Amino acid sequence: MTTTTLDHNSRQLFKVAFGLSVFTIIYNIAEGLISTFIGFSDESLTLFGFGADSFIETISGFGILHMVTRIQANPNSNRDKYERTALRITGFSFYALVLTLATTSIYNITTGQQPTTTFWGVIISVVSIAIMWGLVIWKTKVGKALNSDAIIADAECTKVCIYMSLVLLVSSGLYYFIKLPYIDSIGALVLAYLSFREGQECFEKAKSDKHCACGHD
Repeated sequence: MTTTTLDHNSRQLFKVAFGLSVFTIIYNIAEGLISTFIGFSDESLTLFGFGADSFIETISGFGILHMVTRIQANPNSNRDKYERTALRITGFSFYALVLTLATTSIYNITTGQQPTTTFWGVIISVVSIAIMWGLVIWKTKVGKALNSDAIIADAECTKVCIYMSLVLLVSSGLYYFIKLPYIDSIGALVLAYLSFREGQECFEKAKSDKHCACGHD
């Protein structure tokens, strides 16, 4: 593959990569709307925080969409201003989420606030794990076929969404089945930690041209 000409197979693979990026954005918007609404209604901080994270991932998703277009036009090009700006906005958004989740978790623990139900947290997390795992596999396959470190790194970063879904599943499941006290607030604190790490990663990537694999740069 050269910087000027792509063969038919490569063009098709880039179309798949573009489609996966679009699907990721649409899915995150839908997941964010559903999760924040139900999380707020059922007073589940972990589910609400999970939904807020999905909206932040949407911002990142537009940067990824732009990246796919850029490397299709020039596979050897470096991260541009648009992508760096998207990364910085995403990083600041993650830090804002960390502050919100941390302060609200502490408040809920001190006041004994508990969710009304976490049934939907279990359902949403299972669906998210299945979809995100499928995206990881598909993006990795496309990235390897194109020999693109950027697309492979994006697939690795999608794994963080799986980790967050697992946190939601564990915290929601433990409360739904055995009513374990404070587990919702603890789950939100774990999400806050993961969000902090993601925020750090965004700023690190914004300052360099490395395609770091989310914590493994």
